[in-house]
Amino acid sequence: MKELIAQEYKRIARYVEVFIVIVLAAFLYNTYFPTLPHKTFYLSGKNSKSTAEELEKYGCSVTFIDQIFMHMGKVPKKGWYHVVKEKQSRFSFFSSLYRQKAKPMKVVVYAGETSDELCKRLANDMKLDKANLLEEYNRRSKFKEADIFAQRYILARSADEFSVMQYLFDRSDTMLSAFIKEYFSKEPAQSTLKMLLTIASIIQKESNSVKEMPLISSVIYNRLEKKMKLQMDCTLNYGCYSHVIVTPERIKSDRTYFNTYKYKGLPPYPLGTVTIEALEAAMMPQKSNYLFFMLTPSGEHNFSVTYKEHLENIKRFRAYQKKRKALKEAENNATVSTTDTNKTKVQRVPSSTI
Repeated sequence: MKELIAQEYKRIARYVEVFIVIVLAAFLYNTYFPTLPHKTFYLSGKNSKSTAEELEKYGCSVTFIDQIFMHMGKVPKKGWYHVVKEKQSRFSFFSSLYRQKAKPMKVVVYAGETSDELCKRLANDMKLDKANLLEEYNRRSKFKEADIFAQRYILARSADEFSVMQYLFDRSDTMLSAFIKEYFSKEPAQSTLKMLLTIASIIQKESNSVKEMPLISSVIYNRLEKKMKLQMDCTLNYGCYSHVIVTPERIKSDRTYFNTYKYKGLPPYPLGTVTIEALEAAMMPQKSNYLFFMLTPSGEHNFSVTYKEHLENIKRFRAYQKKRKALKEAENNATVSTTDTNKTKVQRVPSSTI
């Protein structure tokens, strides 16, 4: 009888020990504060696993217990979040995460922007440090330019430089992955993607018309195939020259491989940001024999096969420019003449005599 009582006592003691260990572990776990170097972050809202992975990207330490806890609870919806408290228990943090929404703001990444221009504008709009933004961009960049797609984005007003670039790169990587899945049977080499983005950036500089993009793409491929120089002004709109008018003097003096009047082939890397439509045009050029294109008064382009046709298009456009300049000068002269006529003449009033 004594032996049975002793065995029962030991069994109960083991249960108590296990219970104490569980309670102690839960207490220690709860007092292990999550590290939060970036208090504003974006979550896709898919599931507990993706939420854990995304929190890790923003520097938040996540354990397997956290994942279980999130799986059992409420997964935060898609959007930006901001943690106010500096320190809080893990149970408190993960149970209330979905309630800590950040205030959003709309941001546009414009087609043709360089990384420097983009970071300067974001710094101004979001009251951030441009140098830190550019550092975060360069740390993630694969192609030097065109890593971020041109489109509208939703950012958090409280996001820091790290979080802003992490989000923009994540969104752009998702778009690029979708593009790869649609157009490639297997993962392409990075050099292939760089080439496509470089062609897309040339297309983007030449036209914002989605309708014309595949035709401009065909001209680029046709000239490359025939070992012709591209001879396009827009390739000289790189870096600090992004929005500088290309002059004959500049064409003569620029000795970089961006000068497609001097060198055959593509520029060393993309010129700036591109839209997904420009990238699709670079991937799927329209079939044509065109080797030239020239701007028209309507803002579209005339495409031609022969140099003779191209010269005629140039002649027509220059005649239009000359006529437009003459009309503008005539309007300015008429304005000056009207202003002179309407000037009030000052008359001297004679002094009275006594």
